[in-house]
Amino acid sequence: MPLVKIDMIKGRSDEEIRTFLGTVQDTIVDAFGVPESDRYQIVTEHKPGRMIMLDTGLGLDRSDKVVAIHIFTSPRTPDMLKALYKGLATNLKDTCGLDPQDLFIAVTPNGVSDWSFGCGEAQYMTGAL
Repeated sequence: MPLVKIDMIKGRSDEEIRTFLGTVQDTIVDAFGVPESDRYQIVTEHKPGRMIMLDTGLGLDRSDKVVAIHIFTSPRTPDMLKALYKGLATNLKDTCGLDPQDLFIAVTPNGVSDWSFGCGEAQYMTGAL
């Protein structure tokens, strides 16, 4: 069950954001093999100048379309993570026109005790999920 937080600079239309979110979800389903109904996404739009995403010395040329995707999920294999990174870069370029240089991804692994889906219960630990 990934929780996906996406930060972007204001300026995209509602339709562009819907397409972006759908592409991210489809890619996660393909890379991680999670059910399509495991969809938890949060978009935060920032004023220009409120996101600083440098290139870490890699020579990346970032634009005002830069996006940071932070995924909280159970531990994944290196191959699954590589498939996710490559899939997001390719699919977001194809569906949204996002330059892969403008894509920053961070994955934070966590365990079953780190989730409550509602009602103050730990559904993974109780066996409800």
